[in-house]
Formats: sequence, C-alpha cells, structure tokens
Amino acid sequence: MTVHRPLVLDAMCLNHFARADRLDVLRDLLVSDECRTTYVVIEELRLGAAAHPALQDALELEWIKVRRLDTIRELECFVKWAERIGAGERDRGEASVFAVAELEGCTAITDDQAAIRVARRYGLEVHGTVWLLARACQDGKLTEVAAGNLIDLVRDTGMRLPCTGAEFGEWARSHGLL
Repeated sequence: MTVHRPLVLDAMCLNHFARADRLDVLRDLLVSDECRTTYVVIEELRLGAAAHPALQDALELEWIKVRRLDTIRELECFVKWAERIGAGERDRGEASVFAVAELEGCTAITDDQAAIRVARRYGLEVHGTVWLLARACQDGKLTEVAAGNLIDLVRDTGMRLPCTGAEFGEWARSHGLL
C-alpha cells in the first residue's frame, strides 16, 4: 500500500459524496490517508444543509480532522490565498484548504478548476476527485468500472467533473493518472 501525504478536502468532494449517500465509500477509499478539512469548509457544508439535508452527514465525520486557522501565521496564509483566488464567499473554502495544505504540507483536494490553476501557479500540490479515484484504482481499492460508477453517482448530484463514468479509464490514462 502506498503512503501518501495528508489530504485536506474542500467542500465540493464532501458535498457531492454526501448527496450521493457515498461518504462511507469515500472513507473506505481514504482509510489509509490522514484527512483534514477546515472549519470554513464545515461552515459551507452547514449552510448548504438547509437545501440538501444529506450534507448534515458530512459535518461530523470522525475520520476527518477539522483544522482551525486562528494563529497570526495561519490567518496571514489564509488571507494570502483568499487574495490569490478571490475573496468571494464561494472562494473562502478553497483559500482555507490551500492555507492548511501550504502550512502543513498536505495535498489539497478541490474540483474548482480556477482555484486549481491558481494553486498550481504558486506551487501547491492540488488534485480533484477524479485523481482520488484514479489513485484508489492504482492502490487496488477500486476497479475502473467501480470508479466510473462513483463518477456517475456524484455527477448525478450536480458535480462537474472532466469525464463521465464511461470515459473515466480513457480520460485518466490520457492525463497520466492510470
């Protein structure tokens, strides 16, 4: 089994796995990983739970350590990322995730393509849900068909991903993920 850097998850992945009722599968795929998120992300999920009650399940996951950003150094890092990616309400989660990733040497997980471009421009390791699924395939935790099924499930909840489940294997190979 491959040992990976700790992961810090943005709301998008947690949101759509919760709405697809597959947080248990996500946990199983990440069982060997140290997983983190931020209180900013938790607050985004809490606010979204009014419209999508399934998000309530993502608020108290025991396998994810929730990080505060409250020291001067942490707040400065958060502000720096907020300025880089935008200070809109929808960007705060990514800024907090990127701050934790930078400060703690984690891999950031988000599917916001604009935020990913900014993070990579500044040298942060950042990937999305399809990368997580491809990594699970490489680690023998998922078959390509099972990964494709998960992609279709989360896409059915409105998640925007770069491929459909049927396209997963070919897309992942063409991007060096499999």
